[in-house]
Amino acid sequence: MRTPSHPATDSIQLTGVFHALSDPARLSIVAGLSEVEERCCSDLDVPLSKSTLSHHLKVLREAGVTTTRVEGTRRLMSLRRDDLDLRFPGLLDAVLHAAAHEPDDAH
Repeated sequence: MRTPSHPATDSIQLTGVFHALSDPARLSIVAGLSEVEERCCSDLDVPLSKSTLSHHLKVLREAGVTTTRVEGTRRLMSLRRDDLDLRFPGLLDAVLHAAAHEPDDAH
């Protein structure tokens, strides 16, 4: 299994991060990852097909929001919180706070 590529911290672009966080499914994935240090993609609690989930995880990784670590046959995801806070201080916390307080019917 090949190692996924990730953008360097100084290459993370605000527009890419906003795009990645603009989808409700991806925002839900990020919210779930914010509660743990690392999570296997099969343990993510999102009602999506494997191919759709894989696409969303790729968008998040390529935008620099998440990192993927390969361990055997498992892919472990985590937020790039430190990198995002370095590039855009407070952005991730603000987005997660807003998402947590958004009415359920807004999705």
